[in-house]
Amino acid sequence: MLLSEVAYARPASVDEAIALLAGNDGARALAGGQTLINVMKARVASPEVLVDLADLAELREIGFSSAGLLEIGAMVTYAQLVSSSEVDVARPILARVAATIGDVQVRNRGTVGGNVCVADPTNHLPPLLTVLDATFTVRGEGGERSVGAEDFFKGVYLTEVGEGELLTKVSVPPSKGAGDGFAGVTIGKHGTYIVNATATVSEDGVRIALGCVGAVPVRATAMEEALSGGDLGEDAVRAAAEGLGASLDPPGDVHGSADYRRRLAEVSAVRAVLQAASGTGGQ
Repeated sequence: MLLSEVAYARPASVDEAIALLAGNDGARALAGGQTLINVMKARVASPEVLVDLADLAELREIGFSSAGLLEIGAMVTYAQLVSSSEVDVARPILARVAATIGDVQVRNRGTVGGNVCVADPTNHLPPLLTVLDATFTVRGEGGERSVGAEDFFKGVYLTEVGEGELLTKVSVPPSKGAGDGFAGVTIGKHGTYIVNATATVSEDGVRIALGCVGAVPVRATAMEEALSGGDLGEDAVRAAAEGLGASLDPPGDVHGSADYRRRLAEVSAVRAVLQAASGTGGQ
């Protein structure tokens, strides 16, 4: 289906982009466009103005803040994450997960900001950034603010970014010896997840987040508490995961029933924690 007629703007600065978003009712930011353009073709979304962020080089940067946080611009692509030396040094799990998203074309086009702002419950990055305790910088005409990951995701396709605002960067604490893991079951080799889980193990304890089981990433706090004693052997991790599925209320669809997702959540959480504990961080 062809797109409906829409006004198009390509700002040269972040301030200009924000002015366009704030000054036009129904304006939408265009990042990679892989989701937005498709929903526009399907007439699910009909923005009056597309504000293309392609020329905003400052949003494509990866670096470190004065506090040592890894800073990832909203327009950084998955391919950039995969090849970034900064990511490899600070938080390599980001590159490992990004390398599994879609195919080469998707990774070359898709952006970090687009992934998190779409807030699709099946996306890879929301649960990962939640467990890594990332912060999101949101800028509007009134200034900028930082939002923690657990407050950023508000619901299905809904985030803390309001009308006239723009996500500019995501800041992630470096690992500093922490182990990270990510596991789940996909629909086909490069498909979306039926359920995924991510975990990090550090001197501060264990953090676990689940994806695809709710409107937003779900922290497995009871499992975290059960592992607070420090025993991360396989038997202890499996015991800590018992009952996790029963605490969840996931949707059911053609790819899996709610009960199947509950079971997958327990299995994936165990795998993610064991990866994090061993330092492998694999899939």
